[in-house]
Amino acid sequence: MPNILRWNGYRFFLFSNEDSEPPHIHIAKNGCNAKFWLNDCTLAYNDYFKYSEIGKLQAVVSKNRIMF
Repeated sequence: MPNILRWNGYRFFLFSNEDSEPPHIHIAKNGCNAKFWLNDCTLAYNDYFKYSEIGKLQAVVSKNRIMF
């Protein structure tokens, strides 16, 4: 799973074997995990991130969507 970006302790990464899903990015920090779809930057799932964090992460995903 290659790391694509590190931002404020968050790790943005991809899995290389998820061809059956639409483009997305995984995010992890301190045992919390989230996944955002890249086509519209919507949240696919959230495990333990606070909603205030999700908003910030969604903004980072939106800003870096093309790079991801």
